[in-house]
Amino acid sequence: MGQRAIFLDRDGVINVNRPDHVKSWDEFVFLPNALTALRKLAASDFLVIVTTNQSAIARGLVTQETVRAIHAQMIAEVTRAGGRIDAIYFCPHHPDDKCACRKPRPGLFLAAARDFAIDFARSFVIGDAFSDVAAALAIGARPILVLTGRGREQYAEMRANNHNHPVADDLLGAVEQILRGEV
Repeated sequence: MGQRAIFLDRDGVINVNRPDHVKSWDEFVFLPNALTALRKLAASDFLVIVTTNQSAIARGLVTQETVRAIHAQMIAEVTRAGGRIDAIYFCPHHPDDKCACRKPRPGLFLAAARDFAIDFARSFVIGDAFSDVAAALAIGARPILVLTGRGREQYAEMRANNHNHPVADDLLGAVEQILRGEV
């Protein structure tokens, strides 16, 4: 039996989702309650893994090195606040590239499963977009849509198409649902 994991999208879940992409640490702003949620997760036995599409790299807006530096700073701030992120996987490709790693495709999750022996059936994916929900369903994990970032508009679209998946106001609400065994 593999490990349990909680996969988190980054933009719109942990930090404010910018229409022009997060291109530097100065543009990275934690969402309210995100650090509290990550602190609660740190006390659990779940692996905490960020899976994020970062097409700004392919668009020439930011380098992979800068994205890695932003992630290192994010991990440092999360750690300083008592939280934990065990790994980050990102897709650097453009949406038109049709790569295997851009969510909703499962490449990022499969890489994490190889690295950490993750049991998807006992794991969760928390995101603010239907691509996160679709990725969770593709790997057999349980999705939770948060209403931060693009979540409210995505939720309305999902409801209109009769998709009914667990929803939370924000990352803290999703984490609390999971830790209480409500999902």
